[in-house]
Amino acid sequence: MSIAAENTTVPTVTLNDGRTIPQLGFGVFKVDPVETERIVTDALEVGYRHIDTARIYGNEAGVGRAIADSGIARDELFITTKLWNDDQGTQSAFDAFDRSLEQLGLDEVDLYLIHWPAPANDRFVEAWKALEKIRESGRARSIGVSNFTVPYLRRLLAETDVVPAVNQIELHPAHQQPATTALSAQHGIKIEAWGPLGQGKYNLFELPEVTASAEAHGKTPAQVVIRWHLQQGNIVFPKSNRRERMAENFDVFDFELTDAEQTAITALEREGRVASHPDDVN
Repeated sequence: MSIAAENTTVPTVTLNDGRTIPQLGFGVFKVDPVETERIVTDALEVGYRHIDTARIYGNEAGVGRAIADSGIARDELFITTKLWNDDQGTQSAFDAFDRSLEQLGLDEVDLYLIHWPAPANDRFVEAWKALEKIRESGRARSIGVSNFTVPYLRRLLAETDVVPAVNQIELHPAHQQPATTALSAQHGIKIEAWGPLGQGKYNLFELPEVTASAEAHGKTPAQVVIRWHLQQGNIVFPKSNRRERMAENFDVFDFELTDAEQTAITALEREGRVASHPDDVN
């Protein structure tokens, strides 16, 4: 099977290591491993070229099969996976990375992340030093972290040599983590937003700041929020199991929010975390 992308050019963001990453991608968190190959195939057919998975999702193999069958050249794809908390020792990190590559059927990934700081384990610095060696080997082109708040970032920056390329954090209009994003920006660490639409856990799509922009541009509330992320400079990967919703989420490059619209959505910040706090995941 060969997949041709739609005629949409996704903007890229340049990371602090000089590599580039598509700003809009497709996430497979909570995607059933049995359905992953079909769902990722749909995403690739819609036009996505940036896929974000993780060892703990249990669906790396399905992602790998979709990639292998797609006919898309490897250098046109950007693939991310993540190191789980139980594997944060030096050798266990190397072993876990090898298993992820095997599951994905790849010789290298574009980005490898520490999934959570897991503070009770107190091994994320050791894990990061293992990721530095993995990057040196060329099998992970870039390395980064996920769910790192200010204290964890500060410690990592103080005790290791390589600055993370990205920090993937829960980020949506009600929960923008300004302190974490500011420290990340100070060090050239790009923000990846997970749960970018609030995971349906609050009435984001009914808020007038969102619905007014949707009406003004003839777009859906979800498209408006994704566009807000893009204009904020976030790397974003909404997920959906439905092809029509994947296509809708991808159709965000033919309009632009005004400064006033952007500011109104940004003003929705209220420290409204809807998922687990990084201090509590071990």
